Amino acid sequence: MLGTDMARRIGVIVNPDAGLGGRLGFKGSDGRAAEARAAGAEDRSGPRMRQTLERCGDRLEDVEILTCSGRMGSDWISIEHTVVYDTPSQTSAETTREAVSKICESGIDLLLYAGGDGTTRDIIESLPNSELPVIGVPGGVKMHSGCFAASPNAAAEVLVAWLNGDLLLARTEVMDLDEEVYRQGRWSVRMYGEAMMPASPRWMQGAKMRVQASEEDDVLEALADHIKEVLVTDAERLVIWGSGGTMRTIAEELGFAPTLLGIDATLGEEQVGTDLNEEALLELISNHKGDCTLLVSPMGGQGFLLGRGNLQLSPDVLRAIGIDAVLGVVTPAKMLTVAQLRIDTGDADLDAEFQAKKYLKVLQGYRTTRLLRVAVE
Repeated sequence: MLGTDMARRIGVIVNPDAGLGGRLGFKGSDGRAAEARAAGAEDRSGPRMRQTLERCGDRLEDVEILTCSGRMGSDWISIEHTVVYDTPSQTSAETTREAVSKICESGIDLLLYAGGDGTTRDIIESLPNSELPVIGVPGGVKMHSGCFAASPNAAAEVLVAWLNGDLLLARTEVMDLDEEVYRQGRWSVRMYGEAMMPASPRWMQGAKMRVQASEEDDVLEALADHIKEVLVTDAERLVIWGSGGTMRTIAEELGFAPTLLGIDATLGEEQVGTDLNEEALLELISNHKGDCTLLVSPMGGQGFLLGRGNLQLSPDVLRAIGIDAVLGVVTPAKMLTVAQLRIDTGDADLDAEFQAKKYLKVLQGYRTTRLLRVAVE
């Protein structure tokens, strides 16, 4: 438990380039920040850090915040803080590592950061003390590591609970994908290390699990049969296919050519969109006059249905589709790791609409559905 005789010191770092390529369908932002900004991408990680700190409110009155200047920190902090690292005009992974070292040299009790898995790797490699706890505010395209909170608001609750001495520390895995291989539609994930974090099953997302079960071939075939009978045979129904292995396998079973990590679309038995970004999705949906269904499978272990690895499904896209048109698809093996459907659209009002439904329907077999509880935070 933290002592109470002196102010706690929290380091705050933002990777300003994290998450930029999400809505553009980049699958990641490593090395593509300038390209993403030129294409109209807006900051994601900074506003989410601001949301976290604003959620904390006056509960940080006795906390000293050490951070970076500009878009790596102070631009997003409205409460009193101290700048200990000057952010250069161009930032990179090396910039993050330098900032972490400088902030840690000043003496902190915990590091709060906003970014994705790549940011986490840079931070963990730079920590002078492997026992220093970290809390990740999810701001990237992909977040497989266990040190991320489930949402910006959840990050605030974890931080405050830890400051109050209500949470113990635990180790979690730091994981990342090879983005070059990832962009080619292949999964190559590895563990890069471990990090200390405040342990909170409610607020922290946990590490992603890749769920595989060879005996589920019949289940996937049955799911494909159901989707074909109910959705694909309707020549006027637009189906938006979410990313991931489950959706790709089912789509291939039906004769389509889906992408593993992108968002695709079919109209009846015709594939009308492949690896669609936000703009392309909005155009496709606005030009369609019939019914629309979004098929999406939650991430194994974490349970995220929206907000992880599918940022192309932006709040505007989801509103255009309609939240009542969202159908989860979960195999029995994945169901063992998913107790609830987590939603993190990046839009508080839209998240509240999902939360108000309380439950969402998921398809788990041929003509077999069940309801799973919705969790926004």
